[in-house]
Amino acid sequence: MTIEHNDSLLRFMTCGSVDDGKSTLIGRLLYDTKTILADTLSNIERTSSKRGMEAVDLSLLTDGLQAEREQGITIDVAYRYFSTGTRKYIIADAPGHEQYTRNMVTAASTANLAIILIDARRGVLTQTRRHSYLAHLVGIPHIVVAVNKMDLVNYDQAVYEKIKADYIAFASEIGLAQARDIKFLPMSALNGDMLVDRLDNMNWYQGETLLETLEAVPAAHSEQAEAFRFPVQFVCRPHDSANPELHDFRGFMGRVESGDIAVGDAVTVLPNGYQSKVKAIQLGNQQLQSAQTEQSITLLLEDEIDTSRGDMIVKTAEAIEPVKQIEAHVCWLSETPLSTARTYIVRHTSRESKAKIGSIQYKVDVNTLEQQATADLKMNDIARVSFKLAQPLMVDSYDKNRATGAFIVIDESTNNTVGAGMIV
Repeated sequence: MTIEHNDSLLRFMTCGSVDDGKSTLIGRLLYDTKTILADTLSNIERTSSKRGMEAVDLSLLTDGLQAEREQGITIDVAYRYFSTGTRKYIIADAPGHEQYTRNMVTAASTANLAIILIDARRGVLTQTRRHSYLAHLVGIPHIVVAVNKMDLVNYDQAVYEKIKADYIAFASEIGLAQARDIKFLPMSALNGDMLVDRLDNMNWYQGETLLETLEAVPAAHSEQAEAFRFPVQFVCRPHDSANPELHDFRGFMGRVESGDIAVGDAVTVLPNGYQSKVKAIQLGNQQLQSAQTEQSITLLLEDEIDTSRGDMIVKTAEAIEPVKQIEAHVCWLSETPLSTARTYIVRHTSRESKAKIGSIQYKVDVNTLEQQATADLKMNDIARVSFKLAQPLMVDSYDKNRATGAFIVIDESTNNTVGAGMIV
């Protein structure tokens, strides 16, 4: 396969049942792409030797906490970075245990691809179903179902095909197959089959290796046209009496969360609805004619408009109606249960609003995917919740825009982040 040069960044995560080999897969990927530092490799060789292992335990590259190494499990989300010369990657190794659901949601929130590992000996399990549902819920557009440990079933194609059929049936049941790009891949993370090198044990499989699949995945924000969304983070008014050019300077600073903007474009500032045109775009000391997603810029408008932090600049043709009530899927992150009697703070992009819980429609049993009635939420619960807001927010549905469709819930008394929401 010929890989075209693609200098974009891909964020992806690994998930699946306990002991399916997530950490080993990442370790093997880093090892085979030659991105492990010599001192790191020496350190894990010593640790492996102390455990009486003949081969290097590559899972130690991601199990960074002492408690993880002692128990042989992944607790926290571990991030690793590597580059192949054609692309840069950020990997998140998410925990497999149900009690760490909140950690997985954190890892999944920025991922553009999820590798869901399945042990070839055990097939599709409850945790496989749970992680697939969570990947679907947080809108990860690309799924790779990696049937791992094929070496332990003698690289039997029939085992792989049965697991593939079982997973497709389940994915169709929850709407995942219809909504996401799903690829299947047999592999042995321990031996390196089908990760970077094909090797010779599964010549019956003619598809891409894992690395070839990762290299070919489209960059985030590139697959469909997105509306321009620019939450204002800071209004820049330089105070320099010696420079007459700065006397009337009024720049709106922030990050382009989606879409693109060019000088001369008609824009609307929400929630007040004021309209103007883009006079200039600055990136540091550079003058740009246009800007796009994920660039941090300063916008200058042709008209004097009363705008402050928390407002959102959009193209006039793509304006949305500010809302004071939202419905969302919420993952509860706090050990203190959600209380419908309390007031919380919802932080959405650069804007905050006090909020009351309107209702909890249901919570999802993440093991059976059954919807259950509930009066409160405990840590790791996922539920559909409605919020009543004191201040209007400019939101999109999470399916359309992951940046403006997401928010966090803050406890106003402790300032702790207690929930993460995805607007429906």
